[in-house]
Parts: sequence; structure tokens; C-alpha cells
Amino acid sequence: MKLCVLSGKGGTGKTTVSAGLAGLAGWHYIDCDVEEPNGFIFLKPNGITGEVVTVECPEIDAGKCTLCKRCGEVCRFHALVTTKKGVMAFDKLCHACGACALVCEPGAIQYGRRRVGLVEQGISGNIIALRGVLDVGEQMPVPVLRHLLNKLPEGVCVLDCPPGTSCSVATVISHADYALLVTEPSAFGLHDLDLAVKLLRSRDMHFGVVINKHLPGEKLISGYCRENNIPILGTIPYAREAAEVYSAGRLLTELPVYRKALEDIAEKVKAGVMAWN
Repeated sequence: MKLCVLSGKGGTGKTTVSAGLAGLAGWHYIDCDVEEPNGFIFLKPNGITGEVVTVECPEIDAGKCTLCKRCGEVCRFHALVTTKKGVMAFDKLCHACGACALVCEPGAIQYGRRRVGLVEQGISGNIIALRGVLDVGEQMPVPVLRHLLNKLPEGVCVLDCPPGTSCSVATVISHADYALLVTEPSAFGLHDLDLAVKLLRSRDMHFGVVINKHLPGEKLISGYCRENNIPILGTIPYAREAAEVYSAGRLLTELPVYRKALEDIAEKVKAGVMAWN
């Protein structure tokens, strides 16, 4: 089973829940938030090894280039610009679609490779922990994500998604069997939860909701879920102790009340997956 954990916005506690579930249930942990991976802070894997991720990029042979401008005209991403002196290549905008080389009649364009990030792997207890790390200054996380997702281990994996509903999130959920939406009981939380729900339903994915920072009498998120026939798989109470444990880089499962909440969520996730399989 591949479980993706996502949220419509940052700061809801998505990584807190992901790392907590992985550590508690013995599920492999995959940090897919390659622009700001922080799950290793909590799981503290040992024996970390890294693998460089590279992408193709155009290289211009000035001796063959006739400055015809066709490469720049065909590039949808504005990665190539023809000047009076030559062709300027903006590598970080290139999607390596190959269109420029296809229309270059003199054959002045070849493709080389350049580094965009890393995929790192370690062991935390009895689980495999993986993460993608996008290099500083890079603008496209998807190549690192694809490399990371091609290395998923066998067994149950928790895919800790990037925040939001971007292309990166869509890339991750395409590898998942079930989704867990982590939200918070606020107007912003509800707004972005709705965006994430629409994304998942457009993909016909089965999912449930976890309400983090929950307070007694909460009706905003629970009312929305009831109206939209969305199962609530659990609530995690709001308390100062949780913030203290989190800020120290420790798992919430160290606190009995949170351990019990995550145990219940893990069991409901298993039951939900079994129900529709």
C-alpha cells in the first residue's frame, strides 16, 4: 500500500502526522516535499546515502548555429533566446522536451546533463526513510520527485506530500493507493482543504481527513466533511505539549494521548483501504 499524506496548505501538521504514522506503524517514510524536506529531523535515520539527480539541458554549438531563431520560437518555456551574437540557454527553465533540437536544421543543439538535486536514503529503526532534496536555486521539483518515486521500497509507504495542490502534489498522488488529508480548524484550513478534496476527487482517489490542532466543539471542518460525505479518520488535540515536542524534533508518539490518536488513525486507514480494495 502507498499512502499519501497531503494538505491544501502548509503548517497543518502534515509531516508531523506522516512521520508519526511511519514510526508508529513501521511503515516506510518518503519525504516528497523536496523544496523543504524536514521529516528526517523527526525520524533521525542512520547510514544516509545520497544519489545525484540530473536532467537533460540543451548545449549550443556556436559553430553550427545560423541564428535562425527557430529554437526560441518553438520553446514553450522561453528557455532559449536568440540574440545577434548567439543563442542564450536558460537551463533552469528547460523541460527537456526536445523540440528545439527537432527544429534545428543545422544540428547545432545537443543535450547534456546537469545536477538538480539529491535523493537520500537511510534507516530509522526497522523502516526505510527516503527524501528528495532540490538544489538551492532550482525551480522545478518534479524531476527530483520522479527519481524519488521510482525508488519506492516494497511494503507500506507513507508519501509525505508537498503542501498545496500543485503539479508536485499531483505527481505524488499518482503513485498512491489512498490519501490522508491533514487539515486544521480554521477558515484558511477549510478553504485549502476544499481545494485538495477537489483534486483528489478529480483523480477518483479514496481518502479520509484528519483534523489536527482540534478543539472541543469544533464544527467548521466536521460540518464540511459531513456535508460532503468525507470520513474523518481521527482528530489530534491542540495542546502546548505538542508544540514543545515538535520544536525539539521529536515524534508526537512520545506523548500517550497523541500516540493513541495516531494508532486509531492507522487502524482506520487500514480499514478504509481494505473496504474499497
